[in-house]
Amino acid sequence: MASLALDQAPPVDQPQQGPRFDYKTHPLAKLLFAAIMVGGLAFAGWSVLTDTHGVGEELATGVFLFLALALLIALGFEFVNGFHDTANAVATVIYTNSMPAHFAVVWSGFWNFLGVMLSSGAVAYSIITLLPVDLILNVGSASGFAMIFALLLAAVLWNLGTWYVGLPNSSSHTLIGSVLGVGFANQLIQAGSRGGTAGVDWSQAQKVLTGLWMAPLIGFFAAVLLLLVMRAVLRNPKLYTSPMPHTAPPLGIRSALIFTCTAVSFSHGSNDGQKGMGLIMLILIGCAPTAYALNRTLPASATPAFVQTANTASAAFDAHSRGLPDMAPVQARAVLTTALQQRKAENPQVFAALEGLSKDLTARVQGFGSLSKVPAEATGNVRNDMYLVLDSTKLVTKKPDGFQPAELKALADYQKSLEAGTRFIPLWVKIVVALALGLGTMIGWKRIVVTVGEKIGKQHMTYAMGASAELVAAGTILAADRFGLPVSTTHILSSGVAGASVASGAGLQARTVRNLALAWLLTLPAAMLLSGGLYWLMLTAVKTFGL
Repeated sequence: MASLALDQAPPVDQPQQGPRFDYKTHPLAKLLFAAIMVGGLAFAGWSVLTDTHGVGEELATGVFLFLALALLIALGFEFVNGFHDTANAVATVIYTNSMPAHFAVVWSGFWNFLGVMLSSGAVAYSIITLLPVDLILNVGSASGFAMIFALLLAAVLWNLGTWYVGLPNSSSHTLIGSVLGVGFANQLIQAGSRGGTAGVDWSQAQKVLTGLWMAPLIGFFAAVLLLLVMRAVLRNPKLYTSPMPHTAPPLGIRSALIFTCTAVSFSHGSNDGQKGMGLIMLILIGCAPTAYALNRTLPASATPAFVQTANTASAAFDAHSRGLPDMAPVQARAVLTTALQQRKAENPQVFAALEGLSKDLTARVQGFGSLSKVPAEATGNVRNDMYLVLDSTKLVTKKPDGFQPAELKALADYQKSLEAGTRFIPLWVKIVVALALGLGTMIGWKRIVVTVGEKIGKQHMTYAMGASAELVAAGTILAADRFGLPVSTTHILSSGVAGASVASGAGLQARTVRNLALAWLLTLPAAMLLSGGLYWLMLTAVKTFGL
């Protein structure tokens, strides 16, 4: 890692006097920071106890401590994500003197908080679906907990390492690599007993990884194009000059740069905050399934609509089962689990299994009256059956050619009903993740800011360069949210700065670009090795010591 360290001295043709970083934090600000952090953790603990008590689920002391440790690591990942990734958002306003550094990071942290709070949750579950089916269904088992701790620790360790040497590494890239590492390790471990099928959903992985490798290209070329358009349309020469040391730009330019910083901070929170949410939901489902495996906030009035969509979907399943009778639930679960593991659904048996399990599931939910009334002993089975039916339905409709339009609509409506019951984010989870990400923004940002502001282009960042890079980053991230794709704020913005530097004729610092590219290439395999190795070690410890 030390070999990736960047040059400490700026290039000769770059102004030697950069923005101020010597602001001293007021003791009251430190006290407020600590109070919010402690208050957030206390709020998380209180929320867990309230939710579990509300459904009559009593957590043993050992389980509660285990849950607290897992939540602390998950929130630690988001905290590190904050001071690692969000430094990209404030780099432009700091290096153009649009905002003082100490105020910029607080401003960015606030908008990160709002971004998390207003996020949809779609990105959270797009990452979770990369994990092996058997681990998701048995997240409360020893292997499930080993999975969670392995991928969290691997992601935090790699993020801290790249932050230490000042590299704008992607937290999204790191987390996805950690998830893939656990899945691949599970596939190797289970190869003997399950034919090597209990691993990563590579079709979903391809979709997610496509967004990651496209991000730098989008950032670079979009920033080049945007800056060239700005030069043709906006003729104000001040836009294309380097800022004077410690001198704020004109009001209009300053407002535009603050707007782009705000947009990147908000979009970063809306995308990156969801990754922590998904992990926390896995932890909660594993430790407190009665409270969190099902969305118990859905009213009883939603049950008739669920039953109706399920019955319509069952008719579509029956039409494609080629006359096979409804399959019994036990056999149906085995068929659907195998289909998901092997990613193969071109089989009438799969439709017969879907029809049988869906009818059984619908009858149970209808009998309970609502998800909020599902008893503790039945919660795990109901959640797992909903998960199996949901993901199997998505699998069979990946090739929609064999379905009538009415059938596709019926299955899409059924999927939405199942997602409403299983893929949800409690409000308190959003709040604590937003606090962790926002607070993380306010510390540790300097190393990454210096890299983005000084060590990508060969000259000091101009106002137009900063604005074009951040507009591209914000627009791309918000578009990715729309499609539920995790993308890298770091990759998009760093590439945008590089593209703006090229378009302005400034050129690039080869050493930094080489190190950024090297970090991008190393992150995925390094995170996979870390998480896969940790997962194997933890499973070995469980078997050896009977934990």
